[in-house]
Parts: sequence; structure tokens; C-alpha cells
Amino acid sequence: MALEEKINSDIKTAMLARDAAKLEALRAVKSAILLLKTSAEGYNDDTELKALQKMAKQRKETAEIYITQNRKDLADVELFQAGIIEAYLPKQMSSEEIKSEISKIIIAVGASSAADMGKVMGIASKQLAGKADGKTISAIVKELLSN
Repeated sequence: MALEEKINSDIKTAMLARDAAKLEALRAVKSAILLLKTSAEGYNDDTELKALQKMAKQRKETAEIYITQNRKDLADVELFQAGIIEAYLPKQMSSEEIKSEISKIIIAVGASSAADMGKVMGIASKQLAGKADGKTISAIVKELLSN
């Protein structure tokens, strides 16, 4: 089932269950998908995945801001929505899995120092797209190249 069909189905389920919080998050996802369909970039699995990742990241960053401003009530809403959005993303890799993949990339590229970070990051970002966060990938690449 395509993501859009699954979202529409889940929206109907949330409406029947009168789950307003979940419905709000699902409608935001549907809105993003509709915007992608009408954008110049085009609509495909890759752009869909990037849009969902961006939405989840924005919700988490907003929640952090709310927490620093002692607005736990608003932060909880944002974190709940981020959780709903993340349910439609592929499972994220663990740190060990990321390290293993990056180690293979480092060997394949022949990287030996931090100066080679750009080469490794370019390949790693493409291979691990959707499976790992960019910050995590960058931190692990730095760690492995500094050893």
C-alpha cells in the first residue's frame, strides 16, 4: 500500500476513533504529500521520505524549544506528532550498524584522516539516507577518521 493510501486510511480510522491529536499529525503528513505532488521537484519515494524526515525533525526541534521555555504541554504535543510521523519512516539503524556501514565505506574509499571526511560523508549520506540521521552519520565519521 502506498504511503498516501495508508495515510488516508489512518485518517479515517482516527476520525472514527475521535482521536484529534493523531488526526492533526496525519493531516499534516497528508498536506505535505499534496504539496509535494504539486511542487516542481516531483513526487517520488525519495522526496516523500525526505519530507517526512524533515517534518519529524522540525517537530523535535520545536519540542526542544518549548522545553527550554518551560512549556511541557506544548512540547508533549510536538513529540507526540513526531512519533506519529516517524511511524511512517523506515526503521532507523542503530549506532553499531551505522559504524559498521561507515567502516566499510572508509575502507572502500581508502580514507585515512579527517581530510577525507567529505568523500566518506558523500557516499555515507547516499547509502544511509532515511536509515540514519545526518548528525549521527557525521559524528560517527569524525570519530572513526580521528582514530
